[in-house]
Amino acid sequence: MKRTSTNIFTAFCAVALVLISCETTELDLTSNPNALTPDLASADFLLNSIQEDFVRQFEGDADNDPNDNWASGGNTTGDGFNELGMELTRIVNMAGRNYVSAYQGSDMSDEWSNAYRILANIRTMEPLATEADLTHHIGIGQFIEAYLFVTMVDFFGDVPYSEASIADDNFNPGPDSGASIYDATLVLLDRAIANFNSNPSAKPLTDFYYGGNENQWIRACNTLKMKVYLQRRLVDGGALANFNAIVASGNYIDDTMDDLIFAWGATSPSQPDNRHPRYGINYTDSGAGEYMSNWLMNLMDTTDDPRIRYYFYRQNATVPGEDGTDPDEQTLTCSLQAPPQHYINGGFTFCNLPNGYWGRDHGNAEGTPPDGLIRTVYGTYPVGGKFDDDSFAAIGLVAGATGAGISNLLTAFGADFMIAEAAMVSGDAVGAKAAMLAGYDKSVTKVQAFASTRLAGADASFEPTATDISNYRDSLDAAWDAADANGRWNILAEQYWIASFGNGVEPYNFYRRTGFPTTLQPNLEPNPDVFIRSMYYPTNSVNNNSNINQKTDQQQPVFWDTAGVPAAN
Repeated sequence: MKRTSTNIFTAFCAVALVLISCETTELDLTSNPNALTPDLASADFLLNSIQEDFVRQFEGDADNDPNDNWASGGNTTGDGFNELGMELTRIVNMAGRNYVSAYQGSDMSDEWSNAYRILANIRTMEPLATEADLTHHIGIGQFIEAYLFVTMVDFFGDVPYSEASIADDNFNPGPDSGASIYDATLVLLDRAIANFNSNPSAKPLTDFYYGGNENQWIRACNTLKMKVYLQRRLVDGGALANFNAIVASGNYIDDTMDDLIFAWGATSPSQPDNRHPRYGINYTDSGAGEYMSNWLMNLMDTTDDPRIRYYFYRQNATVPGEDGTDPDEQTLTCSLQAPPQHYINGGFTFCNLPNGYWGRDHGNAEGTPPDGLIRTVYGTYPVGGKFDDDSFAAIGLVAGATGAGISNLLTAFGADFMIAEAAMVSGDAVGAKAAMLAGYDKSVTKVQAFASTRLAGADASFEPTATDISNYRDSLDAAWDAADANGRWNILAEQYWIASFGNGVEPYNFYRRTGFPTTLQPNLEPNPDVFIRSMYYPTNSVNNNSNINQKTDQQQPVFWDTAGVPAAN
Protein backbone atom coordinates (compact mmCIF):
# COMPACT_ATOMS: atom_id res chain seq x y z
CA MET A 1 0.00 0.00 0.00
CA LYS A 2 2.21 2.75 -1.19
CA ARG A 3 1.30 6.32 -1.51
CA THR A 4 1.79 6.76 -5.23
CA SER A 5 -1.32 8.22 -6.82
CA THR A 6 -2.64 7.74 -10.31
CA ASN A 7 -6.19 7.64 -11.48
CA ILE A 8 -7.62 5.04 -13.74
CA PHE A 9 -7.19 7.15 -16.85
CA THR A 10 -3.53 7.75 -16.14
CA ALA A 11 -3.00 4.03 -15.88
CA PHE A 12 -4.51 3.52 -19.32
CA CYS A 13 -2.52 6.33 -20.93
CA ALA A 14 0.63 4.81 -19.50
CA VAL A 15 0.30 1.77 -21.74
CA ALA A 16 2.28 3.55 -24.43
CA LEU A 17 5.16 3.98 -22.01
CA VAL A 18 5.03 0.70 -20.10
CA LEU A 19 3.98 -2.03 -22.43
CA ILE A 20 6.10 -4.97 -21.51
CA SER A 21 8.25 -6.50 -18.87
CA CYS A 22 11.49 -8.37 -19.31
CA GLU A 23 10.69 -10.67 -16.45
CA THR A 24 10.70 -14.39 -16.83
CA THR A 25 12.08 -16.50 -14.05
CA GLU A 26 15.45 -15.27 -15.33
CA LEU A 27 14.20 -11.78 -16.24
CA ASP A 28 16.26 -11.44 -19.40
CA LEU A 29 13.91 -11.42 -22.39
CA THR A 30 14.78 -7.87 -23.35
CA SER A 31 17.43 -5.42 -22.22
CA ASN A 32 15.12 -2.42 -21.96
CA PRO A 33 11.52 -3.48 -21.38
CA ASN A 34 10.09 0.03 -21.11
CA ALA A 35 11.54 1.34 -24.37
CA LEU A 36 9.10 -0.33 -26.75
CA THR A 37 6.25 1.72 -28.20
CA PRO A 38 2.89 0.23 -29.28
CA ASP A 39 3.95 -0.06 -32.92
CA LEU A 40 6.93 -2.19 -31.87
CA ALA A 41 5.08 -4.26 -29.28
CA SER A 42 4.36 -7.94 -29.72
CA ALA A 43 1.79 -10.23 -28.18
CA ASP A 44 4.56 -12.22 -26.50
CA PHE A 45 6.21 -9.21 -24.90
CA LEU A 46 2.87 -7.92 -23.69
CA LEU A 47 1.93 -11.33 -22.31
CA ASN A 48 5.19 -11.45 -20.36
CA SER A 49 4.30 -8.13 -18.73
CA ILE A 50 0.73 -9.19 -18.02
CA GLN A 51 1.83 -12.42 -16.33
CA GLU A 52 4.46 -10.79 -14.13
CA ASP A 53 2.36 -7.79 -13.17
CA PHE A 54 -0.49 -10.14 -12.30
CA VAL A 55 1.53 -11.97 -9.63
CA ARG A 56 2.87 -8.66 -8.29
CA GLN A 57 -0.71 -7.48 -7.90
CA PHE A 58 -0.94 -10.13 -5.20
CA GLU A 59 2.63 -10.14 -3.84
CA GLY A 60 3.64 -6.51 -4.25
CA ASP A 61 7.18 -5.24 -4.53
CA ALA A 62 10.18 -5.59 -2.24
CA ASP A 63 12.45 -2.70 -3.08
CA ASN A 64 10.85 0.00 -5.29
CA ASP A 65 12.79 -1.37 -8.26
CA PRO A 66 11.51 0.54 -11.34
CA ASN A 67 12.40 -2.39 -13.57
CA ASP A 68 9.77 -4.71 -12.14
CA ASN A 69 6.82 -2.82 -13.66
CA TRP A 70 5.11 -2.35 -10.28
CA ALA A 71 4.12 1.26 -9.56
CA SER A 72 5.58 1.69 -6.11
CA GLY A 73 6.65 4.04 -3.39
CA GLY A 74 6.12 4.41 0.34
CA ASN A 75 5.54 1.48 2.68
CA THR A 76 6.37 -1.63 0.70
CA THR A 77 5.37 -4.08 3.43
CA GLY A 78 1.74 -3.26 2.76
CA ASP A 79 1.82 -4.06 -0.94
CA GLY A 80 -0.43 -6.47 -2.73
CA PHE A 81 -3.73 -8.16 -2.04
CA ASN A 82 -2.07 -11.11 -0.29
CA GLU A 83 -0.49 -8.87 2.33
CA LEU A 84 -3.70 -6.91 2.92
CA GLY A 85 -5.65 -10.10 3.48
CA MET A 86 -3.00 -11.65 5.73
CA GLU A 87 -2.86 -8.56 7.92
CA LEU A 88 -6.62 -8.46 8.36
CA THR A 89 -6.87 -12.15 9.22
CA ARG A 90 -3.94 -12.33 11.69
CA ILE A 91 -1.74 -14.41 9.41
CA VAL A 92 0.84 -11.63 9.72
CA ASN A 93 0.85 -8.61 12.01
CA MET A 94 -1.42 -5.63 11.28
CA ALA A 95 0.37 -2.51 12.51
CA GLY A 96 -2.56 -0.12 12.78
CA ARG A 97 -4.01 0.27 16.27
CA ASN A 98 -7.49 0.48 14.75
CA TYR A 99 -8.95 -0.17 11.34
CA VAL A 100 -9.62 3.48 10.57
CA SER A 101 -5.93 4.34 10.83
CA ALA A 102 -4.56 1.10 9.36
CA TYR A 103 -5.90 1.53 5.83
CA GLN A 104 -6.78 4.82 4.21
CA GLY A 105 -7.71 5.75 0.66
CA SER A 106 -4.19 7.07 0.16
CA ASP A 107 -2.88 3.54 0.78
CA MET A 108 -4.77 1.91 -2.09
CA SER A 109 -3.41 3.73 -5.14
CA ASP A 110 -0.88 1.14 -6.28
CA GLU A 111 -3.22 -1.86 -6.05
CA TRP A 112 -5.75 0.17 -8.04
CA SER A 113 -3.54 1.73 -10.73
CA ASN A 114 -1.59 -1.46 -11.38
CA ALA A 115 -4.80 -3.43 -11.89
CA TYR A 116 -5.94 -1.06 -14.61
CA ARG A 117 -2.53 -1.03 -16.23
CA ILE A 118 -2.69 -4.84 -16.48
CA LEU A 119 -6.13 -4.50 -18.07
CA ALA A 120 -4.74 -1.92 -20.51
CA ASN A 121 -1.97 -4.28 -21.56
CA ILE A 122 -4.50 -7.09 -22.04
CA ARG A 123 -6.57 -4.81 -24.26
CA THR A 124 -3.46 -3.87 -26.24
CA MET A 125 -2.41 -7.49 -26.66
CA GLU A 126 -5.77 -8.87 -27.77
CA PRO A 127 -5.92 -7.38 -31.30
CA LEU A 128 -2.30 -8.34 -31.95
CA ALA A 129 -2.99 -11.89 -30.81
CA THR A 130 -6.26 -12.06 -32.73
CA GLU A 131 -4.60 -10.97 -35.96
CA ALA A 132 -1.93 -13.65 -35.54
CA ASP A 133 -4.39 -16.33 -34.36
CA LEU A 134 -2.62 -16.62 -31.01
CA THR A 135 -5.64 -17.95 -29.18
CA HIS A 136 -3.72 -19.31 -26.19
CA HIS A 137 -2.24 -15.85 -25.58
CA ILE A 138 -5.79 -14.52 -25.56
CA GLY A 139 -6.93 -17.29 -23.19
CA ILE A 140 -4.22 -16.49 -20.64
CA GLY A 141 -5.15 -12.81 -20.83
CA GLN A 142 -8.82 -13.63 -20.31
CA PHE A 143 -8.06 -15.83 -17.31
CA ILE A 144 -5.88 -13.16 -15.70
CA GLU A 145 -8.49 -10.46 -16.37
CA ALA A 146 -11.17 -12.60 -14.73
CA TYR A 147 -9.05 -13.43 -11.69
CA LEU A 148 -7.89 -9.84 -11.34
CA PHE A 149 -11.34 -8.25 -11.42
CA VAL A 150 -12.94 -10.87 -9.19
CA THR A 151 -10.32 -9.82 -6.64
CA MET A 152 -10.83 -6.11 -7.30
CA VAL A 153 -14.51 -6.62 -6.47
CA ASP A 154 -13.60 -8.65 -3.38
CA PHE A 155 -11.50 -5.80 -2.00
CA PHE A 156 -13.22 -2.66 -3.30
CA GLY A 157 -16.79 -3.64 -4.23
CA ASP A 158 -18.14 -1.81 -7.31
CA VAL A 159 -15.28 -0.73 -9.58
CA PRO A 160 -14.94 0.61 -13.15
CA TYR A 161 -14.78 -2.24 -15.62
CA SER A 162 -16.96 -2.11 -18.73
CA GLU A 163 -16.24 1.55 -19.52
CA ALA A 164 -12.62 1.30 -18.45
CA SER A 165 -11.96 -1.69 -20.65
CA ILE A 166 -13.29 -0.25 -23.90
CA ALA A 167 -12.33 3.41 -23.85
CA ASP A 168 -8.92 4.89 -23.13
CA ASP A 169 -10.20 8.44 -23.70
CA ASN A 170 -12.78 8.28 -20.92
CA PHE A 171 -11.48 10.30 -17.98
CA ASN A 172 -14.39 9.29 -15.77
CA PRO A 173 -15.28 5.61 -16.22
CA GLY A 174 -18.19 4.75 -14.00
CA PRO A 175 -18.15 1.78 -11.63
CA ASP A 176 -19.93 -1.45 -12.51
CA SER A 177 -21.73 -3.40 -9.84
CA GLY A 178 -19.69 -6.16 -8.30
CA ALA A 179 -22.39 -8.68 -9.22
CA SER A 180 -22.26 -7.73 -12.91
CA ILE A 181 -18.46 -8.01 -12.92
CA TYR A 182 -18.70 -11.49 -11.42
CA ASP A 183 -21.16 -12.42 -14.17
CA ALA A 184 -18.79 -11.04 -16.79
CA THR A 185 -15.86 -13.02 -15.43
CA LEU A 186 -17.76 -16.30 -15.75
CA VAL A 187 -18.42 -15.51 -19.42
CA LEU A 188 -14.77 -14.56 -19.83
CA LEU A 189 -13.61 -17.85 -18.33
CA ASP A 190 -15.82 -19.83 -20.72
CA ARG A 191 -14.22 -17.92 -23.60
CA ALA A 192 -10.79 -18.65 -22.19
CA ILE A 193 -11.60 -22.37 -22.04
CA ALA A 194 -12.69 -22.24 -25.69
CA ASN A 195 -9.43 -20.55 -26.60
CA PHE A 196 -7.39 -23.15 -24.73
CA ASN A 197 -9.29 -25.86 -26.60
CA SER A 198 -8.38 -24.27 -29.95
CA ASN A 199 -5.33 -24.80 -32.15
CA PRO A 200 -3.30 -21.57 -32.17
CA SER A 201 -0.80 -20.61 -34.82
CA ALA A 202 1.82 -20.61 -32.04
CA LYS A 203 1.95 -21.03 -28.31
CA PRO A 204 3.27 -18.29 -26.01
CA LEU A 205 7.04 -18.10 -26.00
CA THR A 206 6.90 -17.86 -22.20
CA ASP A 207 4.15 -19.23 -19.98
CA PHE A 208 5.26 -18.60 -16.40
CA TYR A 209 2.51 -20.68 -14.88
CA TYR A 210 1.92 -23.83 -16.92
CA GLY A 211 4.63 -23.93 -19.56
CA GLY A 212 2.10 -24.02 -22.37
CA ASN A 213 -0.05 -26.85 -20.99
CA GLU A 214 -3.56 -25.83 -22.05
CA ASN A 215 -5.22 -28.65 -20.08
CA GLN A 216 -3.82 -27.23 -16.87
CA TRP A 217 -5.06 -23.77 -17.84
CA ILE A 218 -8.55 -25.24 -18.36
CA ARG A 219 -8.44 -26.80 -14.89
CA ALA A 220 -7.39 -23.41 -13.51
CA CYS A 221 -10.33 -21.75 -15.29
CA ASN A 222 -12.76 -24.22 -13.77
CA THR A 223 -11.20 -23.81 -10.31
CA LEU A 224 -11.57 -20.04 -10.57
CA LYS A 225 -15.22 -20.59 -11.51
CA MET A 226 -15.58 -22.74 -8.36
CA LYS A 227 -14.19 -19.86 -6.36
CA VAL A 228 -16.63 -17.40 -7.97
CA TYR A 229 -19.62 -19.64 -7.27
CA LEU A 230 -18.60 -20.29 -3.66
CA GLN A 231 -17.97 -16.62 -2.96
CA ARG A 232 -21.42 -15.62 -4.14
CA ARG A 233 -23.29 -18.56 -2.60
CA LEU A 234 -25.00 -16.26 -0.07
CA VAL A 235 -26.69 -14.27 -2.85
CA ASP A 236 -27.03 -16.91 -5.60
CA GLY A 237 -29.41 -19.79 -5.02
CA GLY A 238 -27.84 -21.82 -7.83
CA ALA A 239 -24.21 -21.23 -6.87
CA LEU A 240 -23.64 -24.41 -4.90
CA ALA A 241 -25.20 -26.57 -7.64
CA ASN A 242 -22.90 -24.99 -10.20
CA PHE A 243 -19.95 -25.43 -7.83
CA ASN A 244 -20.77 -29.10 -7.26
CA ALA A 245 -21.18 -29.73 -10.98
CA ILE A 246 -17.57 -28.68 -11.58
CA VAL A 247 -16.41 -30.87 -8.69
CA ALA A 248 -18.33 -33.80 -10.14
CA SER A 249 -16.68 -33.27 -13.53
CA GLY A 250 -13.24 -33.71 -11.96
CA ASN A 251 -11.86 -31.10 -14.35
CA TYR A 252 -10.44 -28.72 -11.79
CA ILE A 253 -7.22 -28.44 -9.77
CA ASP A 254 -7.38 -31.50 -7.54
CA ASP A 255 -3.73 -32.51 -7.86
CA THR A 256 -0.88 -30.36 -6.58
CA MET A 257 0.98 -30.80 -9.86
CA ASP A 258 -1.71 -28.60 -11.43
CA ASP A 259 -1.45 -25.77 -8.89
CA LEU A 260 -1.43 -22.27 -10.36
CA ILE A 261 1.80 -20.90 -8.90
CA PHE A 262 4.47 -18.39 -9.81
CA ALA A 263 8.02 -19.56 -9.11
CA TRP A 264 10.45 -16.76 -8.29
CA GLY A 265 13.82 -17.24 -9.95
CA ALA A 266 15.89 -15.60 -7.19
CA THR A 267 18.79 -14.93 -9.56
CA SER A 268 18.93 -11.16 -9.00
CA PRO A 269 18.22 -8.74 -6.13
CA SER A 270 17.77 -5.77 -8.48
CA GLN A 271 17.06 -4.58 -12.03
CA PRO A 272 14.65 -6.25 -11.55
CA ASP A 273 14.51 -8.06 -8.24
CA ASN A 274 13.19 -11.54 -8.98
CA ARG A 275 13.26 -12.87 -5.42
CA HIS A 276 9.98 -13.53 -3.65
CA PRO A 277 8.95 -10.03 -2.44
CA ARG A 278 8.42 -11.19 1.14
CA TYR A 279 11.99 -12.48 1.15
CA GLY A 280 13.29 -9.19 -0.22
CA ILE A 281 11.50 -7.24 2.50
CA ASN A 282 12.66 -9.42 5.37
CA TYR A 283 16.09 -10.79 4.47
CA THR A 284 18.18 -7.63 4.69
CA ASP A 285 21.36 -6.51 6.45
CA SER A 286 19.25 -4.83 9.12
CA GLY A 287 16.95 -7.82 9.49
CA ALA A 288 13.26 -8.41 9.10
CA GLY A 289 11.01 -5.70 7.72
CA GLU A 290 7.74 -7.04 9.10
CA TYR A 291 6.37 -8.98 12.04
CA MET A 292 4.92 -12.45 12.15
CA SER A 293 1.57 -13.01 13.84
CA ASN A 294 1.63 -14.08 17.47
CA TRP A 295 -1.81 -15.61 16.97
CA LEU A 296 -0.76 -17.90 14.11
CA MET A 297 2.59 -18.89 15.59
CA ASN A 298 0.94 -19.70 18.92
CA LEU A 299 -1.74 -21.78 17.22
CA MET A 300 0.83 -23.81 15.28
CA ASP A 301 3.28 -24.15 18.19
CA THR A 302 0.74 -25.27 20.78
CA THR A 303 -0.78 -27.86 18.44
CA ASP A 304 2.55 -29.27 17.18
CA ASP A 305 1.76 -28.38 13.61
CA PRO A 306 4.38 -30.13 11.43
CA ARG A 307 4.61 -27.13 9.07
CA ILE A 308 5.83 -24.62 11.64
CA ARG A 309 9.57 -25.00 11.01
CA TYR A 310 9.03 -24.45 7.31
CA TYR A 311 6.86 -21.36 7.81
CA PHE A 312 8.84 -19.51 10.47
CA TYR A 313 12.52 -19.01 11.17
CA ARG A 314 13.49 -18.04 14.74
CA GLN A 315 16.52 -15.81 14.96
CA ASN A 316 16.55 -16.04 18.76
CA ALA A 317 15.99 -18.96 21.12
CA THR A 318 13.83 -16.99 23.57
CA VAL A 319 11.55 -13.98 23.69
CA PRO A 320 11.98 -11.38 26.47
CA GLY A 321 9.83 -12.31 29.44
CA GLU A 322 9.49 -15.98 28.42
CA ASP A 323 11.41 -19.18 29.11
CA GLY A 324 13.43 -17.60 31.91
CA THR A 325 14.54 -14.59 29.86
CA ASP A 326 14.23 -11.18 31.49
CA PRO A 327 11.81 -8.62 30.01
CA ASP A 328 13.49 -6.05 27.78
CA GLU A 329 12.03 -2.59 27.40
CA GLN A 330 14.29 -1.76 24.47
CA THR A 331 13.49 -4.69 22.17
CA LEU A 332 10.04 -5.72 23.45
CA THR A 333 8.28 -2.98 25.36
CA CYS A 334 5.17 -5.03 26.01
CA SER A 335 7.21 -7.62 27.92
CA LEU A 336 6.99 -5.17 30.85
CA GLN A 337 3.27 -4.54 30.40
CA ALA A 338 0.15 -6.32 31.59
CA PRO A 339 -2.21 -7.65 28.92
CA PRO A 340 -5.32 -5.56 28.23
CA GLN A 341 -8.42 -6.70 30.06
CA HIS A 342 -10.19 -8.01 26.95
CA TYR A 343 -7.19 -10.26 26.27
CA ILE A 344 -7.37 -11.57 29.82
CA ASN A 345 -11.12 -12.12 29.57
CA GLY A 346 -10.80 -14.00 26.28
CA GLY A 347 -7.73 -16.00 27.25
CA PHE A 348 -5.69 -14.69 24.32
CA THR A 349 -1.93 -14.86 24.15
CA PHE A 350 -0.24 -11.51 24.69
CA CYS A 351 3.10 -10.03 23.65
CA ASN A 352 5.57 -12.88 24.05
CA LEU A 353 5.44 -16.53 23.17
CA PRO A 354 7.53 -19.44 24.45
CA ASN A 355 10.10 -21.31 22.38
CA GLY A 356 11.50 -18.21 20.71
CA TYR A 357 8.50 -17.30 18.53
CA TRP A 358 8.93 -13.53 18.49
CA GLY A 359 6.13 -11.68 16.72
CA ARG A 360 3.50 -9.08 17.45
CA ASP A 361 -0.13 -9.00 18.50
CA HIS A 362 -2.90 -7.88 16.19
CA GLY A 363 -3.02 -4.10 16.04
CA ASN A 364 0.33 -3.45 17.72
CA ALA A 365 1.22 -0.01 16.37
CA GLU A 366 4.41 0.60 18.34
CA GLY A 367 7.48 1.90 16.56
CA THR A 368 10.23 -0.42 15.39
CA PRO A 369 12.81 -1.29 18.06
CA PRO A 370 16.24 -2.77 17.26
CA ASP A 371 14.85 -6.28 16.84
CA GLY A 372 15.26 -6.88 13.11
CA LEU A 373 17.95 -9.49 13.65
CA ILE A 374 16.26 -11.25 16.57
CA ARG A 375 12.55 -11.40 15.78
CA THR A 376 10.97 -14.36 13.96
CA VAL A 377 10.81 -14.10 10.17
CA TYR A 378 9.41 -15.98 7.21
CA GLY A 379 11.03 -19.38 6.81
CA THR A 380 11.55 -21.67 3.84
CA TYR A 381 7.94 -21.93 2.66
CA PRO A 382 6.70 -20.18 0.63
CA VAL A 383 9.18 -17.29 0.36
CA GLY A 384 12.46 -19.20 0.00
CA GLY A 385 13.95 -18.25 3.38
CA LYS A 386 15.70 -20.33 6.04
CA PHE A 387 14.54 -23.61 7.49
CA ASP A 388 14.31 -23.52 11.30
CA ASP A 389 16.76 -26.10 12.63
CA ASP A 390 17.32 -24.49 16.05
CA SER A 391 20.45 -22.75 14.79
CA PHE A 392 19.06 -19.34 15.85
CA ALA A 393 21.44 -17.44 13.58
CA ALA A 394 20.65 -13.95 12.33
CA ILE A 395 19.48 -13.63 8.75
CA GLY A 396 21.11 -11.50 6.07
CA LEU A 397 20.93 -10.54 2.42
CA VAL A 398 21.72 -14.07 1.26
CA ALA A 399 20.26 -16.78 3.45
CA GLY A 400 18.31 -19.98 3.10
CA ALA A 401 16.98 -20.47 -0.41
CA THR A 402 17.82 -16.82 -1.28
CA GLY A 403 14.22 -15.96 -2.16
CA ALA A 404 13.50 -18.82 -4.55
CA GLY A 405 9.93 -18.95 -3.30
CA ILE A 406 6.53 -19.49 -4.85
CA SER A 407 3.28 -17.58 -4.93
CA ASN A 408 0.21 -19.79 -4.61
CA LEU A 409 -2.78 -18.49 -6.56
CA LEU A 410 -5.02 -21.54 -7.05
CA THR A 411 -4.14 -24.85 -5.40
CA ALA A 412 -5.39 -28.38 -4.95
CA PHE A 413 -5.44 -27.98 -1.17
CA GLY A 414 -7.43 -24.76 -1.65
CA ALA A 415 -9.97 -26.63 -3.77
CA ASP A 416 -10.35 -29.19 -0.97
CA PHE A 417 -11.06 -26.44 1.55
CA MET A 418 -13.66 -24.97 -0.81
CA ILE A 419 -15.27 -28.39 -1.11
CA ALA A 420 -15.24 -28.69 2.69
CA GLU A 421 -17.01 -25.34 3.03
CA ALA A 422 -19.65 -26.32 0.50
CA ALA A 423 -20.21 -29.58 2.38
CA MET A 424 -20.57 -27.77 5.70
CA VAL A 425 -23.13 -25.40 4.20
CA SER A 426 -25.05 -28.43 2.92
CA GLY A 427 -25.00 -30.12 6.32
CA ASP A 428 -22.55 -32.84 5.28
CA ALA A 429 -20.11 -32.85 8.20
CA VAL A 430 -18.63 -36.21 7.16
CA GLY A 431 -17.85 -34.97 3.66
CA ALA A 432 -16.51 -31.70 5.05
CA LYS A 433 -14.09 -33.53 7.35
CA ALA A 434 -12.85 -35.73 4.54
CA ALA A 435 -12.20 -32.72 2.32
CA MET A 436 -10.55 -30.78 5.15
CA LEU A 437 -8.22 -33.67 5.91
CA ALA A 438 -7.43 -34.05 2.21
CA GLY A 439 -6.53 -30.36 2.16
CA TYR A 440 -4.24 -30.86 5.14
CA ASP A 441 -2.56 -33.85 3.47
CA LYS A 442 -1.92 -31.94 0.27
CA SER A 443 -0.69 -28.89 2.15
CA VAL A 444 1.91 -30.84 4.14
CA THR A 445 3.06 -32.80 1.11
CA LYS A 446 3.41 -29.62 -0.93
CA VAL A 447 5.36 -27.84 1.81
CA GLN A 448 7.78 -30.72 2.25
CA ALA A 449 8.27 -31.23 -1.48
CA PHE A 450 8.97 -27.52 -1.90
CA ALA A 451 11.46 -27.49 0.98
CA SER A 452 13.25 -30.66 -0.11
CA THR A 453 15.30 -28.72 -2.65
CA ARG A 454 15.67 -25.58 -0.51
CA LEU A 455 17.08 -26.67 2.85
CA ALA A 456 20.35 -24.97 1.88
CA GLY A 457 22.66 -26.66 4.37
CA ALA A 458 20.15 -26.77 7.23
CA ASP A 459 20.01 -29.73 9.58
CA ALA A 460 17.30 -31.88 7.99
CA SER A 461 16.94 -33.98 11.13
CA PHE A 462 14.64 -31.23 12.43
CA GLU A 463 12.09 -31.93 9.72
CA PRO A 464 8.87 -33.51 11.03
CA THR A 465 8.67 -37.28 10.84
CA ALA A 466 5.88 -39.25 9.23
CA THR A 467 4.65 -39.97 12.76
CA ASP A 468 4.56 -36.25 13.58
CA ILE A 469 2.48 -35.62 10.48
CA SER A 470 0.06 -38.49 11.10
CA ASN A 471 -0.32 -37.64 14.80
CA TYR A 472 -1.35 -34.10 13.93
CA ARG A 473 -3.80 -35.42 11.36
CA ASP A 474 -5.27 -37.80 13.94
CA SER A 475 -5.70 -34.91 16.36
CA LEU A 476 -7.66 -32.97 13.74
CA ASP A 477 -9.83 -36.01 13.04
CA ALA A 478 -10.59 -36.52 16.74
CA ALA A 479 -11.20 -32.84 17.42
CA TRP A 480 -13.65 -32.65 14.52
CA ASP A 481 -15.65 -35.62 15.77
CA ALA A 482 -15.80 -34.16 19.29
CA ALA A 483 -16.84 -30.65 18.17
CA ASP A 484 -20.24 -29.10 17.61
CA ALA A 485 -21.06 -27.25 14.38
CA ASN A 486 -19.32 -24.02 15.41
CA GLY A 487 -16.29 -25.95 16.59
CA ARG A 488 -16.05 -27.69 13.23
CA TRP A 489 -16.23 -24.37 11.40
CA ASN A 490 -13.39 -23.14 13.60
CA ILE A 491 -11.25 -26.19 12.83
CA LEU A 492 -11.93 -25.83 9.11
CA ALA A 493 -11.13 -22.13 9.15
CA GLU A 494 -7.94 -22.49 11.16
CA GLN A 495 -6.68 -25.21 8.84
CA TYR A 496 -7.54 -23.08 5.82
CA TRP A 497 -5.57 -20.18 7.35
CA ILE A 498 -2.52 -22.35 8.03
CA ALA A 499 -2.47 -24.00 4.61
CA SER A 500 -2.95 -20.62 2.92
CA PHE A 501 0.12 -19.06 4.58
CA GLY A 502 1.43 -16.50 2.09
CA ASN A 503 -1.96 -15.98 0.45
CA GLY A 504 -4.28 -13.69 2.41
CA VAL A 505 -7.00 -13.33 -0.21
CA GLU A 506 -8.76 -16.63 0.43
CA PRO A 507 -8.78 -16.32 4.26
CA TYR A 508 -10.10 -12.74 4.02
CA ASN A 509 -12.94 -13.85 1.75
CA PHE A 510 -13.69 -16.93 3.85
CA TYR A 511 -13.82 -14.85 7.02
CA ARG A 512 -16.37 -12.46 5.55
CA ARG A 513 -18.45 -15.31 4.11
CA THR A 514 -18.59 -17.37 7.29
CA GLY A 515 -17.47 -15.31 10.31
CA PHE A 516 -15.05 -18.11 11.26
CA PRO A 517 -12.75 -18.75 12.99
CA THR A 518 -14.08 -17.13 16.15
CA THR A 519 -10.74 -17.91 17.83
CA LEU A 520 -8.85 -14.98 16.27
CA GLN A 521 -6.87 -12.71 18.54
CA PRO A 522 -8.62 -9.32 18.76
CA ASN A 523 -6.99 -5.94 18.34
CA LEU A 524 -4.98 -4.64 21.26
CA GLU A 525 -7.26 -1.62 21.17
CA PRO A 526 -10.50 -2.53 23.00
CA ASN A 527 -12.60 -0.50 20.54
CA PRO A 528 -10.76 -0.66 17.22
CA ASP A 529 -13.77 0.24 15.05
CA VAL A 530 -15.57 -2.39 12.99
CA PHE A 531 -13.82 -5.01 10.86
CA ILE A 532 -13.13 -3.86 7.29
CA ARG A 533 -15.54 -5.34 4.78
CA SER A 534 -14.18 -3.41 1.79
CA MET A 535 -11.35 -0.96 1.22
CA TYR A 536 -11.68 2.77 0.59
CA TYR A 537 -11.32 3.79 -3.03
CA PRO A 538 -7.93 5.40 -3.74
CA THR A 539 -8.08 9.06 -2.75
CA ASN A 540 -6.56 10.27 -5.99
CA SER A 541 -9.06 8.34 -8.10
CA VAL A 542 -11.93 9.82 -6.10
CA ASN A 543 -10.48 13.30 -6.61
CA ASN A 544 -9.96 12.82 -10.34
CA ASN A 545 -12.97 10.75 -11.38
CA SER A 546 -16.33 12.46 -11.01
CA ASN A 547 -18.11 9.10 -11.20
CA ILE A 548 -16.40 7.64 -8.13
CA ASN A 549 -17.64 8.71 -4.71
CA GLN A 550 -15.70 7.79 -1.62
CA LYS A 551 -17.34 5.38 0.80
CA THR A 552 -18.61 6.74 4.08
CA ASP A 553 -16.61 4.04 5.87
CA GLN A 554 -14.96 0.68 5.30
CA GLN A 555 -17.91 -1.30 6.56
CA GLN A 556 -19.60 -1.22 3.16
CA PRO A 557 -19.97 -4.89 2.17
CA VAL A 558 -19.21 -6.20 -1.28
CA PHE A 559 -22.23 -7.63 -3.04
CA TRP A 560 -21.72 -11.24 -1.91
CA ASP A 561 -21.04 -10.39 1.74
CA THR A 562 -24.39 -10.67 3.49
CA ALA A 563 -23.20 -12.70 6.50
CA GLY A 564 -22.65 -9.67 8.71
CA VAL A 565 -19.58 -8.34 10.46
CA PRO A 566 -17.20 -11.10 11.65
CA ALA A 567 -17.03 -11.59 15.39
CA ALA A 568 -13.42 -10.61 16.06
CA ASN A 569 -12.40 -6.99 15.65
